Amino acid sequence: MSIQLTGKIALVTGGSGGIGSAIAIRLASFGAVVAVHYLNNKASAEETVRRIEEAGGQAKAFQAELTDVQQMDYLVNKIHAYFGSSIDILVNNAGQMSGRASITEMTEDYYTQMMDSNFKSCVFLSKAVLPSMIEKGTGNIVNISSLAAHSGGGLGIAIYAAAKGAMLTFTKNIAKEFAGKGIRVNAIAPGVIANTSNDRYKTDEIRKSIIASIPLHREGLPEDVANSVLFLVSDLSAFISGETLEVNGGMFMR
Repeated sequence: MSIQLTGKIALVTGGSGGIGSAIAIRLASFGAVVAVHYLNNKASAEETVRRIEEAGGQAKAFQAELTDVQQMDYLVNKIHAYFGSSIDILVNNAGQMSGRASITEMTEDYYTQMMDSNFKSCVFLSKAVLPSMIEKGTGNIVNISSLAAHSGGGLGIAIYAAAKGAMLTFTKNIAKEFAGKGIRVNAIAPGVIANTSNDRYKTDEIRKSIIASIPLHREGLPEDVANSVLFLVSDLSAFISGETLEVNGGMFMR
């Protein structure tokens, strides 16, 4: 069985760099038409689009603030209008870990920022795309969580880890609810992935220590996550829904 995504419209949030960019490029290489979402980094999003077009694919960059429900709805409608078809594949990749904060030092603003940027968009973008998926009788949603959802993460990232854990529970619930409509919903929990924004929170010493603890003895790459997304949105995984794919080099095994 070959992978064929020709004619599918895919929205990849946080697609301007790192994991998101790799996902967008990978899906486009198998025929998907990709909406590359970005918040502030327009140049990087357009670079992702350029790379896709250079390889013969089709993509367009779209800006939106994904902590704002109205902007999320507008984004989905704008993509539909631009490409002339509704979204078939949603990859909820956008999120951030903006520093570390102990619960004893955490502010309400920090809590809201972490929960909204990492979980709210997952919920409300799924809500926005599901009606058209139901109408078509098919669709795929992939939520990019984190190994921290299982382990609790490092010190100072309790709310980030909790938001990523919420994504996994949400994935299972809506997978059950919409399975009868032809829609599959899965998650990916990446471990330590190189060349991402989280690199700035690791010293060289910490990075070496982490790599030493990984059974495969290397950090993951954005392409490792992208290949996993490709599998989950393709017919190769046609009997998989509500599952979390662990992409962590063996750091966490179920």
